[in-house]
Amino acid sequence: MRLARTRRTLIAALFAPLALLTPTTAHATTTAAGHLPVRHAPGETITLPVRDALAALPVADESRAGYSRDKFRHWTDADKNGCNTRAEVLLEEAVTAPEVGAKCALTGGSWYSPYDDRYLDSASKLDVDHLVPLAEAWDSGASAWTAKQREAYANDLDDPRALIAVSAASNRSKADRDPTEWLPPYAGYWCTYVTDWVADKTRYQLTIDPAEQTALTARLAACPDQPITVTLAH
Repeated sequence: MRLARTRRTLIAALFAPLALLTPTTAHATTTAAGHLPVRHAPGETITLPVRDALAALPVADESRAGYSRDKFRHWTDADKNGCNTRAEVLLEEAVTAPEVGAKCALTGGSWYSPYDDRYLDSASKLDVDHLVPLAEAWDSGASAWTAKQREAYANDLDDPRALIAVSAASNRSKADRDPTEWLPPYAGYWCTYVTDWVADKTRYQLTIDPAEQTALTARLAACPDQPITVTLAH
């Protein structure tokens, strides 16, 4: 089950110091430079410091040729419970639970938008953001995926970093830009944002371009080199 972001934050704060000491089910073996020596299999879980994870991402130029949002089918209702992916994220990340009506219409409730450090009192004021935007994923390797793989990416409820409920204003200011061009308005969230960006790209074995690598390296230099645990999707 997808953990609510507030619960995840508390759990991370309590157990992050132990993550360096406690082995996970499956570890990534890294070289001295931090690069993964072999391609790991889908479904495998790896844990490594975020700077090593960044160093392990392949660097390549990007291409948006052929991109269309329609090639990433969303929002779907994978479990057929009447609530699509957008609604599932809003329900999980609500600070105060909304009422759920017919066709999963959400009434009332409240949410926290970490991008701009705001509380919002209506689901209509929020967007569910793909942390790594669909266009960026396409540029970074998703153009070679199957339609089903792109659909899974666009509706990923298995990794809570992939999708995040944020204010519509902040999401639309971001659009499809990567961290070379955009960071959340709230600077207190920058370290979490770039760490989660690296985790998401690691999960999907997406590439980074040279400018993106430089921007992420510079930003992470000012952040804790915390371990990330990722279950590989590809």
